[in-house]
Amino acid sequence: MSRRRRRKPRRQEKDPTEGWIPRTRVGRWVQEGRITSVDELFKLSLPIKESQIIDTLLPNLQEEVLDINLVQKQTDAGEKSRFKATVVVGNKDGYVGIGTAKAKEIGPAIRKAILVAKLNIIPIRRSCGSWECACGLGHTIPFKVMGKAGSVQVNLFPAPKGTGLAIGEVGKTMLRLGGIEDVWCKARGNTRTTVNYAYAVYDALRETNKIMTPQDWA
Repeated sequence: MSRRRRRKPRRQEKDPTEGWIPRTRVGRWVQEGRITSVDELFKLSLPIKESQIIDTLLPNLQEEVLDINLVQKQTDAGEKSRFKATVVVGNKDGYVGIGTAKAKEIGPAIRKAILVAKLNIIPIRRSCGSWECACGLGHTIPFKVMGKAGSVQVNLFPAPKGTGLAIGEVGKTMLRLGGIEDVWCKARGNTRTTVNYAYAVYDALRETNKIMTPQDWA
């Protein structure tokens, strides 16, 4: 007689905010319900020092690994090898963050990078900045922005609806997680360096919040 194999019960995803004891004033405000959206944090220029704040206010974040490298450090006992992971997170609706971390194993390095990326999350100002479109929808950036990291310099230009993401794969991943659908890009430097390329795109997206447009005057 054949024995039936028992199916293992599915593991339920653990809530990252379960058992969270806030250590900062902003964390206590979020847990008490005094702050209910991420927009309030950036409007009041409040620092984000706990990843659980983002887990509470943006529960639908998605993450994607951009790069994993094996790095070595020379010590008195010999070479010390660790893995360096670069991860980007975003909700595909105007928020994106990037983080880099090191660990002895790949799994812990990725998890640490995700926590760092949540602390580095920023809002992206979206609009229809292309003179060829003028549809009024937030599918691209409102104006030209520039970002720089290391030798890489990235210029992002507004594009009309339907253009798509005319940028490299690393920048395409970040813009897609940030909610940008159409953009043109011009990059200089050693763009094969994934980390610098990613941080240059991140720096360019951060520039979208440093200039007020006429739509913001109201």
